[in-house]
Amino acid sequence: MNQASHCFGFEKDFVGNWRCIPLCVRRKLDLIGVKLKLSHWLELTQEQRQMLVDWPDELPALNALREHLRLLTRLMAEGMAKDLPIAVDEPWQVLGELPSIVKESARKKSIEISVSQWASLFELERFALCKLARPGHDHHNLDAAFSEMLG
Repeated sequence: MNQASHCFGFEKDFVGNWRCIPLCVRRKLDLIGVKLKLSHWLELTQEQRQMLVDWPDELPALNALREHLRLLTRLMAEGMAKDLPIAVDEPWQVLGELPSIVKESARKKSIEISVSQWASLFELERFALCKLARPGHDHHNLDAAFSEMLG
């Protein structure tokens, strides 16, 4: 899996038209500590959105992405994209422990996930499960995510 640009099956309704920020881009934003609002995203051209989807996720490329996003958003109605703390030791980055939020969401759906299953997932998959399971999220893609990632 190319995590940098992979879109999940449950995201298929907006792949190509990019009316929502796909999880592969949201992961890159967390990795560089940038808060890109949906309004920013929607102000970008289709080509600019596709470029962000295709942007590599190696460290030098991610550093360039931060600067690229600052330039792209500096004159937007919302103002320049804000800085956030760079993701370090986030639950989706820790292999040896199943995050309680994912564990509880899986339990509610009668799904068992072991720590070894968790560790075997790609970082993007762990990121997606953590984002989709978090409180306040509508969870409408969570079933599809569990099914797609855990078979």
